[in-house]
Amino acid sequence: MEGIVAGLLKEYESGKLSRRDLIRNLTVTAAAATVAAPAVAAAPKSPFKAVAVNHISYGVADYARTRDFYADLFGMKVTNDTGKDCILSFGETLLIVRKTRQPDNKPYVDHIAYTIENWDKNAVEAELRRRGHDPRPDTDLSFHIKDPDGFDLQIESNDVALYNK
Repeated sequence: MEGIVAGLLKEYESGKLSRRDLIRNLTVTAAAATVAAPAVAAAPKSPFKAVAVNHISYGVADYARTRDFYADLFGMKVTNDTGKDCILSFGETLLIVRKTRQPDNKPYVDHIAYTIENWDKNAVEAELRRRGHDPRPDTDLSFHIKDPDGFDLQIESNDVALYNK
C-alpha cells in the first residue's frame, strides 16, 4: 500500500492529479485495504507445513534407460539399484524409478511424497479424516491419500528422510 500512496503523491506533485483526485484515490485505496485486511486475517491456517518433496515414485517403460538418463544428465546419485528399480538422489529429494506395472508398458507417476514438519501420527490422521480423506498408513511415519485429481500423495514425517540417506 505504501507504494500506491507514494505513486499517487508523485502524480499529485507532478501535476498529473488534482488535489481532489488525490484525496479520492487515497480514500479508495484505504477503503480497499481495510476491506482486504480481515479477509487475509480470516484465512484458515494450514494444519501441515510441507518442507520438502521427499520423493517421486514412478513406473517407467525402460528402467535402465531412465536410470542412466537422470544419472548422466543431472548427475543424480544411483543407490539401492536392484536391476529392476533404484533410487536416484539429488539434494534432499529422491526419484524412485521402477519398471512400470501397466499392462501396456505405459509410464506413470505412482505417488509424490511430501515431508511435513511436526509429525504427530494421530494428529495427522485425525486432520486428514476431518477433511474427508481416507488416510492409508504406509509406515508409522507416513500416510497415503488421494489429491482432488486422484493422484496418490504420501505425507511423511521429516524422520523418514533419515531412512533415505
